[in-house]
Amino acid sequence: MRDRAKNLLDILQTIFVTLLTLAILVAVHEFGHFWVARRCGVKVLRFSVGFGKPLLSWSDRSGTEYVVAGIPLGGYVKMLDEREGPVPDDLLDQAFNRASPRSRIAIAAAGPLANFLLAIFVYWLVFLNGVSGVAPVVAKVEPNSLAEQAGIVAGQEFLSVDGEATPTWEALQLQLLDRIGEDGEVRISMRSLDSDLVTENVVALKEWMHDVEEPNPVRELGVTLFVPEVVPRIETVVAGSPAERAGMQAGDLVVEANGEPVRTWQEWVEQVRELPEQSLPIVIERDKQRIILTVTPERKLDDSNHAYGYVGVSVQMPTWPESMQRTMTYGFVGAAIAAVDKTWTMSAFTLSSIKKMLIGLLSPKNLSGPITIAKVASSSAQYGFFAWLTFLALLSISLAVLNLLPVPVLDGGHIVYALVEWLTGKPVAEQVQVWANQLGLVLVVFVMVFAIYNDVLRL
Repeated sequence: MRDRAKNLLDILQTIFVTLLTLAILVAVHEFGHFWVARRCGVKVLRFSVGFGKPLLSWSDRSGTEYVVAGIPLGGYVKMLDEREGPVPDDLLDQAFNRASPRSRIAIAAAGPLANFLLAIFVYWLVFLNGVSGVAPVVAKVEPNSLAEQAGIVAGQEFLSVDGEATPTWEALQLQLLDRIGEDGEVRISMRSLDSDLVTENVVALKEWMHDVEEPNPVRELGVTLFVPEVVPRIETVVAGSPAERAGMQAGDLVVEANGEPVRTWQEWVEQVRELPEQSLPIVIERDKQRIILTVTPERKLDDSNHAYGYVGVSVQMPTWPESMQRTMTYGFVGAAIAAVDKTWTMSAFTLSSIKKMLIGLLSPKNLSGPITIAKVASSSAQYGFFAWLTFLALLSISLAVLNLLPVPVLDGGHIVYALVEWLTGKPVAEQVQVWANQLGLVLVVFVMVFAIYNDVLRL
């Protein structure tokens, strides 16, 4: 019963966080179109967040209807347009189709621009709060790997990749991800922790990770980064759990289970999970004394309906060595500069990834849809408010970049139509626009279906 309640709460949290994330992104994007359209003299008939039947609606003095609809997977701004119905003579000058090409370009570009501004604002908040991370230090290098061939050895710290500083795990991953699918050389600066000597290492790439579904560039280099060993010392014991009934207490160190020595938390977890509803003799160390206990893991079911054991304890997490902790703090202006730079970097990375996917350098199986977005949104919220904000910024950038692609039915397609008219003095033929829009719609739907297919496969 308790498991069902927890699963229900998890599902409700996922739905709530996902809807909140999408609602913010859509509202900001459509507000960009709305705000600029009004300033260009175009009459806005409806501002809708979501599709389908309105759940909530109201109108302002200008006659614009504001709607919150039942299908929260997008939104739209409906403007007065002769192509969509008769327009009274006294309102012809407020019709979108009669606006100048420059005005139509501004209106179409305003949605993506609003998403870029949202990302900059969110990153500014994140940087003002301070950004923490840990240094990417090599714990192990696989034999015959790219890293070994480049001369990288255990105990070294990654300083930069292709001239870009990599002070944290995240920075290192991002710089390496930028080289997916490429040939050529990656120049990596390394430094041993026990010296100031910096070495320049060159890694030779050949269509690197172009067919990998979920690329992990550090692992593909053949490197395992240092992580403090998690010893099986108990931090908390859940009330009424098998662990409490067996006599386990906070601070206990598990040294043996089922007659086998236990050195790490992972080994202890694996022992427990493999023995649901079976007696598990253990030896724990408490106040420098060893005590023999017997715990019977409770039977639970995972998402795939497989049984596993559960005893109800959490681990004392180790602390990273202070020398490996990296904390970057920013002032008011410094945070703004860093936010703009981060938004630019992530936009370029998103565009580069799309290009590589189109020309076959990056596996299309990396394309994600709403299911993956929901899972990541929920998990980022569990890590805290600023983790969720970072995900919101990334999603906002992706939405902006995708909408600027020159695909009919997207904002980028409308910009292309207006640019052609501005340069030639003639609008694109209506029949050509109809055909192009139909083709663009088919392309967008195909990509969405493929992304959802990838999501299902990941499940």
